[in-house]
Amino acid sequence: MSRDRGPIRVDAIGVNRAEALFRSGHYIEPVKHLPATLGSEAAGVIEAVGPDVTGFEKGQTIRVVPNFSQNDYGVYAEQAIVPATALLHRPDHVDAVSGAAVWMPYLTAYGAMVEVGRMRAGDVAVVNAASSSVGLAAIHTANRIGATPVAITRTHAKKQQLIGEGAAEVIVSDEEDVTKRVLELTGGKGAEYVFDAVAGPGVVDLARTVAADGTLFLWGALSGQPTPYPGFDLGMPALIPLDEIVRAHQHMESNTQFGKIVVTTAR
Repeated sequence: MSRDRGPIRVDAIGVNRAEALFRSGHYIEPVKHLPATLGSEAAGVIEAVGPDVTGFEKGQTIRVVPNFSQNDYGVYAEQAIVPATALLHRPDHVDAVSGAAVWMPYLTAYGAMVEVGRMRAGDVAVVNAASSSVGLAAIHTANRIGATPVAITRTHAKKQQLIGEGAAEVIVSDEEDVTKRVLELTGGKGAEYVFDAVAGPGVVDLARTVAADGTLFLWGALSGQPTPYPGFDLGMPALIPLDEIVRAHQHMESNTQFGKIVVTTAR
């Protein structure tokens, strides 16, 4: 065992679209060798630590954050070895499923909206792919700081759920003109912030909804199509057992999920 890492018992795994892109050869980094292990978000218990590890010890509950390449580590397993730098202590009141589900979505949303974007109370934040885990985290984050979240979803199927999660308005993109609707909602001036997880050609229409001196963030590329503008990388989870990991990816790629998909190990 390397000196600065150690094995953990994996109790829950957060499934990320990056893993589907990685296994299919469409991620921002290529697969360097096969077989490869997938997964970078998890929660569990430390089973051992390397001699150079400080601040962690056997038996502590932890969560794993994705600060490593899937070419080097993976957590789709009942046990996994991860670097100590990827560990965070998990409080006793946070169960494994919650620990695996919330970290990356809220890191992405808070990082872009608050740390980078400096969004403030009173701003309008337009969020597409709003029913994704990051989309829901964005809605919650906007409400937390007093901004107004406007959710974009493709169909009516998830509209009421998004309202229940705190969306001030929901725009159904298959039935409404998104640009026109956002301008109507903002009195013609546009939104201070637009957060786009889809990218592709549709980013041009979203750009028309941005207010003067506003900001358009690209934090995903779900469309898989060329995007005119450059980007940057930076609810309740659906629970699926580890031995059905293929179904978890199929569910994710169907775009029918609402919130985070979490894989649990059998205990």
